[in-house]
Amino acid sequence: MVRLTISFILCFVFKASCFSQTQMPSFFSDSMVLQQQTEAVIWGTDKPKMNIVVNGSWGKSSSTKTDETGKWRLTLQTPSAGGPYTVKIKGSETITLNHVLIGEVWLCSGQSNMEMPVKGYANQPVMGSNETVLHSANANIRVYTSARVISRTPANDIKGNWKYASPANTGNFSAAAYYFAKKMNAVLGVPVGLIVNAWGGSSVESWMDSSTLATFGKVVIPEKIIYTEANKTPTALYNTMLHPYIGFTIKGVIWYQGEGNRRNPEEYQSLFSSMIHAWRNQWQQGNFPFYFVQIAPHGGNINLTGALVREAQLKTMQTVEKTGMVVTLDIGEQNVIHPAQKELVGNRLAYWALAKDYNITGIAFSGPVYQRMEKTKGDSLIVSFDYAELGLTTFGKPLTEFEIAGEDKFFYPAQAIFTKDKRTSITVWSDRVKNPVSVRYGFKNWVVGCLYNTQGLPASSFRTDNW
Repeated sequence: MVRLTISFILCFVFKASCFSQTQMPSFFSDSMVLQQQTEAVIWGTDKPKMNIVVNGSWGKSSSTKTDETGKWRLTLQTPSAGGPYTVKIKGSETITLNHVLIGEVWLCSGQSNMEMPVKGYANQPVMGSNETVLHSANANIRVYTSARVISRTPANDIKGNWKYASPANTGNFSAAAYYFAKKMNAVLGVPVGLIVNAWGGSSVESWMDSSTLATFGKVVIPEKIIYTEANKTPTALYNTMLHPYIGFTIKGVIWYQGEGNRRNPEEYQSLFSSMIHAWRNQWQQGNFPFYFVQIAPHGGNINLTGALVREAQLKTMQTVEKTGMVVTLDIGEQNVIHPAQKELVGNRLAYWALAKDYNITGIAFSGPVYQRMEKTKGDSLIVSFDYAELGLTTFGKPLTEFEIAGEDKFFYPAQAIFTKDKRTSITVWSDRVKNPVSVRYGFKNWVVGCLYNTQGLPASSFRTDNW
């Protein structure tokens, strides 16, 4: 009985001691980046009904009181970009966060093409990685990379830490995200903070919450999660790699995923769109910008699953507010699912953000997007494009990858020329197709895109039919 009592007392004291500590999620830590010129949300736990005061060394403070369970949340006004600063959180204890910067914060998520580090994968390089790492020292670019963890229920914290860009660290940063930050920092001249949570092979369902998935009758959330299958398990990554960050003040999201849904491309647009809406609703920060990368050509052309995912991504951009899509039709690799040209990807993501969110005028941000089709008096079709103000080009390469079909729905390779006196249009025809009714461009799993606007951004694949 004495041993039992002592054990009970020790257990009680231990729990009380832990409960009394002032604690915060791991991403509220030294070297973090807070979003500039906003009411940044900060939260943690402490004793119930405890007064909490947060002070930023830039001269702003905020206070609140913990609730019955010890949770607290407040907002702290942030200044224009700058630093380093300190942030002090005073409750039952005092926590001091050092070397804090104020700048632009972006959440970066997806599967292996977002996860792929600057140094590349084994036998899968990132072009220019060695020079990138060598010249990467920049304390104004900071990255928080989430650990890989899973749970059946939503978690409130995750392991990770903020690291500066430097030759010692940059090789392990997400390449697409790092090049995005590098371009943003160079143009804007402000600190950039990235939160990277990506898992190779993950499906869009794994990044969605159970309530949102409940509207999709075919999606089954299993009772048990197997670690090796977590990237394909609905809600598994949302619970642990997204949920802890919900509410953290961000400027927007960049996303690189889609290959993990080649098994169900017909559902991808609806799933992806619902995920975007759900994240925005849960964050309660309005319709923050959401820019994503269209998957690159890869593999064989036995089926059209890759092309169908690209089509679903294009339709998402066209139907969901404040989204933008980076096209990679020109940089795919047939036998490698991870394109080496990650700097191009990062730059193209940055163009969207710089033009749409930072008022940088005079730059193109989207490649040509199919607008409409019209039939000529003969047996040819004219297709016109948006986002090609100064016209279309192949930069000297043949104008290929067009196909047309008649009412029999059989597609044949088409000849194509830039339409005379219509700089944003292309005329296509085939001697094998009389009375054509549909045209496709690059609508295959594997293709090498050749069509660009004059600013060098590639056109998305598309089709005018729904066969």
